[in-house]
Amino acid sequence: MSIFSRLTDIINANISALLDKAENPEKMIRMVIQEMEETLVEVRSGTAKVIAEKKTLHRRAEQLRRQADDWQSKAELAMSKDREDLAKAALVERAGVLATVELLDGEMLKLDETLDKLSHEIELLQSKLNDARARQKTIVMRTTAAQSRVDVNRQLHNYSIDSAMNKFEYYEKKIDLMEGQVESLNRESKGLHSEFEELARQEKIEQELQAIRTKLNK
Repeated sequence: MSIFSRLTDIINANISALLDKAENPEKMIRMVIQEMEETLVEVRSGTAKVIAEKKTLHRRAEQLRRQADDWQSKAELAMSKDREDLAKAALVERAGVLATVELLDGEMLKLDETLDKLSHEIELLQSKLNDARARQKTIVMRTTAAQSRVDVNRQLHNYSIDSAMNKFEYYEKKIDLMEGQVESLNRESKGLHSEFEELARQEKIEQELQAIRTKLNK
């Protein structure tokens, strides 16, 4: 279905309002640009046909003017030969030819008006098309940026990533537990070693005391 039904619809169209209402602005702007380009081709083709028609009319008018001049010459020749009847007939033919020339001139004036209007419409349509293409670039960049943000957010909430993070936390806790067990064993080992050292100190002190007792008894 066509977005625009006529050239004037495109020229008068509010592209911003059209895009605001669109569910998919990127797709809509592509359709708008495509229709504008197709319409521009049609209008330029129509303009070329009008120009060709004007050239045809101009050539025809020039041919008729030469015929009118020829009838004028014949009328003058007839009068120079005292053939007023032939001169009159020649002038009648000339008048008919000039009447046709006048009609052709009128048609060419209308074609000139049409060409002026088409030229103005082409200019407006080209301006609209340039604006639409500029908007398309902006929309594409915004869409790409928005999609990138969506992809990033989707990855952040991705199950596999969450699962991996949970595994990291699990292994970190497991390592913490293992380190805690090692530290506990180290503490137990140090405590036992300290007890043996204490026993050794006590035994040494008893030996020294016994030595003193023996000395005193002598």
